[in-house]
Amino acid sequence: MSEYIKIRKAQGTWVVRAGGAVLGESRNALELSEGDMPFVIYFPREDIATAFLDASAQRTTCPHKGVASYYSIVTKSTTLENAAWSYEAPKAGMEQIKDHLAFYATDKVTIERV
Repeated sequence: MSEYIKIRKAQGTWVVRAGGAVLGESRNALELSEGDMPFVIYFPREDIATAFLDASAQRTTCPHKGVASYYSIVTKSTTLENAAWSYEAPKAGMEQIKDHLAFYATDKVTIERV
C-alpha cells in the first residue's frame, strides 16, 4: 500500500443519506486518508441501496488508486450527478476499496457516524 494513502476500518456505524432517504448504513466501512486531505468513508457495496444509484459515464484517474467510476443518486425530487464513486479494479495495494462506494458530502448528501 502507498505510504501516501492509509486505509483502515472506520470505527462505529456510518450512514449516508440523500434526498431524505438513508442510502446505506454500515459497521464495515473503511476510512481512507490520502495525504493531508480529509478522510473519505468507503461503504461496502452490499450495505448501500444501489437502486438509488445510476451509473454515469464519468471516469477519473487517480495515480494511487486507479480509475474511478461514478454514479448519480436518483431521489424522488432530484438527480445528484456524479455524487458517488468506486474503484472497480483498484491499483495494487488498494484492493481493500474494491466493491466499496464513496460519496461526496454536500448540502444534499450527508455522511456521518451514528
